[in-house]
Parts: sequence; C-alpha cells; structure tokens
Amino acid sequence: MVRLIVFLISLCFSQLSLAASPSRIEARYDVLKGSVKVATITETYTRTENNYHIDSVTKPYGLLSLFKAETIHVTSQGTVTTQGLRPDTFIHQRKLDTKRDARADFNWQEKLITLNDKSGKRTVPLAAGTQDRLSAMYQFIFTELSDATSLKFTMTAGSKVDDYSYQITANKSVTVPLGTFKALYLANLPQADKSRTEIWLAVEHAYFPYKLDITDSEGGRLSQVLTQFQLEP
Repeated sequence: MVRLIVFLISLCFSQLSLAASPSRIEARYDVLKGSVKVATITETYTRTENNYHIDSVTKPYGLLSLFKAETIHVTSQGTVTTQGLRPDTFIHQRKLDTKRDARADFNWQEKLITLNDKSGKRTVPLAAGTQDRLSAMYQFIFTELSDATSLKFTMTAGSKVDDYSYQITANKSVTVPLGTFKALYLANLPQADKSRTEIWLAVEHAYFPYKLDITDSEGGRLSQVLTQFQLEP
C-alpha cells in the first residue's frame, strides 16, 4: 500500500510538472560576428501532450546573403519526460552544402544512438540524458539550476557525441535588444586551442538562453542574441 501511495504521488507530481512546462515558444536571434550581423535564427518549440518538436531556421543576412545564400534547417523531436526533453530524432540540413547534412536517431530502449553524416552511418552507445544540439538549449527550462554551481551533459550534432561541462555563476545580468535581465551565466573552462562557450539564461523567463557567445581558439567571436521571445504556458 505504501509503495502504491508513493507511486501515485510521484505520478501526480510528474503530471503537474509536464502540465507546467511551456506548450509553445517562439524565439528569434541575431547572429553577430564581432559587431556585424551576419544571420538570423528563427525557432519554434511546440509541445503536444508528452511530445515535443523544435524547428530552427538560420538564414544569412546582409553581404553574407549575397555571397553565400545558405539556409540551415535543424529539427529535434521526441518526448517530454519528468527529467525534461528526451530526443528521438535530430536532423541538420543545408540548402546548398548538402554534404554537411547530419542526423542522429536515439534508441533509448537499446541505449544506442545512430549517427549519419558524410562519413557514413554508425551506431555508438547512448548515455542517459543525452541531448542533441537543439534540444540542449531548451533542456535548461526543465533543469533545476537555481542552486547549481556546475552542469555536465552529453550532446550530439549528428556527427559525434561529446561531453560538455559548464561552471555556473548566479546573480549576473544579460543585455539584449529586449532589455536587461537577471541571468545565470554558464561557461566552460578555457582550454588552449579550443573554443569557449558562454551562455546567459534569463532567470525570470524560464531559464531560456537569451545570449550565447562562442569564441574560437584565435579569439574570433560569434554571438547569438535574442531579439524576440514569446512563451505560451
């Protein structure tokens, strides 16, 4: 009887947590290389019952659109669980350079992930909690970070699977075209000859990533800055 009561309580909390998660998010970003706008990203997250779908489209802007009119379309779909997003399929497609397309298929029952890119198809072990490049940015919504000082997770972009580790700093702020917001600041530790990623999560807006900076090993910086945001409960 005690086990049954515990199970029912946990089930109720699971249903409440899923019900409380957003049903739809619309976001738009500017991509800056230094201070120059080079692209725009339009994303839509939708949840239907316990299933989710994320659609992301990147288009070049300004002079880049004249010389390289490439459109990148990325999708992630899967299940919304009590631990957050559990992707089933990740697809990365390019309009022109199709050789750089990639795909990942997650087999959670067998704990295997199938990667498919220009090098061919192969299957590797699937670690618990693995995210794809797109779902990882929305997983922050479901992750308890208020008292966390670090975060580790596994992620794939369809070609390989890597481990990521970030240090978390609270009580920061982030300024984007929408204004200035209280933020959690995530950053991986600097390493020689490797890029560095910095992420600002808006504390009062579901820990959604409002800004992301990637600095390469030579000091070049690419920024993704939120310009539009709409969340539907």
